[in-house]
Amino acid sequence: MAENISEVDIAYQILSEAGKDNPIYFKKLIREILERQNKNVQNEASAISEIYTMINMDSRFQHAGDGCWGLTDWYPPATKKSSSKSATKSAKTVSQ
Repeated sequence: MAENISEVDIAYQILSEAGKDNPIYFKKLIREILERQNKNVQNEASAISEIYTMINMDSRFQHAGDGCWGLTDWYPPATKKSSSKSATKSAKTVSQ
């Protein structure tokens, strides 16, 4: 694996390989990232915290619950569903 690939890009590759129905527990995901980078980490807790923050801030990733992460593409956008329901409700109210 090329050394210049970012941790979040590696996380994206790992989750893509795992497939849609397989979100991964964050520590397992981060350890796999570090392994693929062949990185010697002196402080694992610090490395986990740093990479977790990067994943959390990247819109390609979605927290799947219970400490697991998946890709945003796997999950339907909740905001669009709720806004379309509101629009439908408003239309029904107006038409009555």
